[in-house]
Amino acid sequence: MNSIALCETLLYYYIKNVHFLNTAGERVAFDEKGELKGLYDVLNWQVSHDMKGNMAKVGIFDDWGPNGEKLVLNENSIIWGEKYSQVPSSVCCQSCLPGYRKAPREGEPFCCYDCIPCSDGEISNATDTTDCMRCPEDQWPNENRIYCIPKVIEFLSYEESLGMALSGVSTVFTLLTVFILCIFIRYRETPLVKANNRSLSYLLLVALLLCFLCSFLFIGHPLLITCLIRQAVFGIIFSLCVSCIFAKTMTVVIAFSATKPNSPLRKWVGSSIPNYMILGGSSIQTVICALWVITYPSSPDLNTKASKGKITVECKEGSPGFFYVMLGFLGFLALLTLTVAFLARKLPDGFNETKLIAFSMLVFTSVWITFIPAYVSTVGKYTVAVEIFAILSSSFGLLVCIFAPKCHIIILRPHQNTRDFLTGKK
Repeated sequence: MNSIALCETLLYYYIKNVHFLNTAGERVAFDEKGELKGLYDVLNWQVSHDMKGNMAKVGIFDDWGPNGEKLVLNENSIIWGEKYSQVPSSVCCQSCLPGYRKAPREGEPFCCYDCIPCSDGEISNATDTTDCMRCPEDQWPNENRIYCIPKVIEFLSYEESLGMALSGVSTVFTLLTVFILCIFIRYRETPLVKANNRSLSYLLLVALLLCFLCSFLFIGHPLLITCLIRQAVFGIIFSLCVSCIFAKTMTVVIAFSATKPNSPLRKWVGSSIPNYMILGGSSIQTVICALWVITYPSSPDLNTKASKGKITVECKEGSPGFFYVMLGFLGFLALLTLTVAFLARKLPDGFNETKLIAFSMLVFTSVWITFIPAYVSTVGKYTVAVEIFAILSSSFGLLVCIFAPKCHIIILRPHQNTRDFLTGKK
């Protein structure tokens, strides 16, 4: 067997090296695969008017010719049948234009295929391409998917309608808060303003003012400093705001409970407990946010997968877990304030502020409960827009529910701004 295989190998070697001219002057040789290469006549079966047929030479096929020029036809010498007037197509499909790729049809000859558009992020810039090319990360196909173009840089800017609307609303709410603060300072000696610790009212209005202003940290091109502090500032300011409301609620509860004989809360009237509540609530949130910023600092990031054909510039949060811990503590303060205010809503008073606080905290918690699924389900700049909307709507709910009734009495019903009305004697 070994000798036979050796003979076959030697024979194959010599056959590949055969090269000579035959008696007709034609070259005889074999290619690397052992196939005979030569010069062939292309014949056309032609039928004359007298119904006689013969084979006419209309071209040649030269195996030795250069690629693309091996077949030479004299089309004027070709006589077609009645059913044909031109060269028949060698494929059963039209050529695939740029922007498409050829996909073979299952169970049919290889010359049969479908033209399929290139997938998202891919192009083809030649005819009859079998594979599409993927664009670089920072580029995207044009409309016809023939060439790649740079992706659009996207972020929530002040120039677009959404950014203008949110910034405009933030500005209006900020000015409204300043206006209410001015009213409370102007009428600071009236019984309604002095009730329930007016310094807490001032501090709460300043905290709400900062809540509206912190929304501007989320608008515009993300910078390193804004990415680093915006979530922490948001968490600390809102915890300060809710802590002030909780302190106001406890002030009302202590004041009315102290009127009862032998009440253990009498000794806490006029104490600094509300201040400690504010300090405690905001301090815990400050520690959480400080650990977040130090351990997992946020920074600007280019997100190429948020939306098609766009690069979203966003702040990459180092640890989403800290964000939900911050929201969780804020929710705990809000639910605690809501519970205390709800239980104290029926205290005998001509102007019971706990009713307003209970309703305001109900609005506040409703906004942030609906915020979480909306925040998770959005991408790109709309995620930032959802958070800004939650900040503005929850802050505005607190501002209106707590201070609008007081401003109504101070400005439009000054006759009710008396001690007798507030204590329920009138």
